[in-house]
This record gives sequence, C-alpha cells and structure tokens, in this order.
Amino acid sequence: MLLGVTLLTSLDEPDLARIGLAGPFGDRVAALAAMAQFAGLDGVVAPARELQSLRKSLGKKMAFVVPGIRTIAPGHSSTSPRRDDQAQIATPGNAIRWGADYLVVGRPITAAPDPVAAMDSILHDMQFALTYRQ
Repeated sequence: MLLGVTLLTSLDEPDLARIGLAGPFGDRVAALAAMAQFAGLDGVVAPARELQSLRKSLGKKMAFVVPGIRTIAPGHSSTSPRRDDQAQIATPGNAIRWGADYLVVGRPITAAPDPVAAMDSILHDMQFALTYRQ
C-alpha cells in the first residue's frame, strides 16, 4: 500500500499560516488527499476529524491512517484527551467511528504506567466503536 501524508497532526491553522498554507485546516487536508488519490496512491495519513468529509469526497477505496491517537488521561473529562504535542487528536473509538482504517498509537501505550492495560483499554474502545460504526 502506498500512502501520502496530508498534514501532520502536530499542526494547527496558525502553524499552516506560518509556513504559507493559508486557509482552513480541513480544506488543506482535503486538497492534499485529493492530490494523493489523483496520483494513484492507496490512501493517506490524515487527522481523524477530517475523515468523514474525506470519505465522502474520496470514496471507500482510499485507506485512512490516523495518527494523534490519545486516550482519556486521569483527571481529564471524557471529552478531553491529553494532547501532548498534538494539535489534531482523537480517541481510538472516535477515530474508528469517523472512518479510520488504521490507527497510529504510541505514547498512550509507551508512556502508560501499565502498557498492557493501556493496550487492552484501547482495543476495547476500538471494538466498541467498530460495533457501532456509522
């Protein structure tokens, strides 16, 4: 599978403006994903929040790989996962519900006090999301 990268999940709109990519974040992701599809790539790496619109515009054949996966950390509300250095984040369940085919999960496992329990929790979240995927 040959993938292209849209925008890094560590970037936000002010970052884009600083590097000369003016305009809404979602529009930049959509344009880059469309270019990847036109070039014949099999999929793209993209932020989870953009997946529903990407799936509508690019169809079911494109694969979506989602980095910036974060779990709910102790002391955070159920709607506010830890960001660390990421500007574009999603929980594993939300990424699956929004259309992710593959998740890139690092720190939520490697930084966890109990990595096995963290992985079990992530898998449970993913399984629940797959059961109720839109």
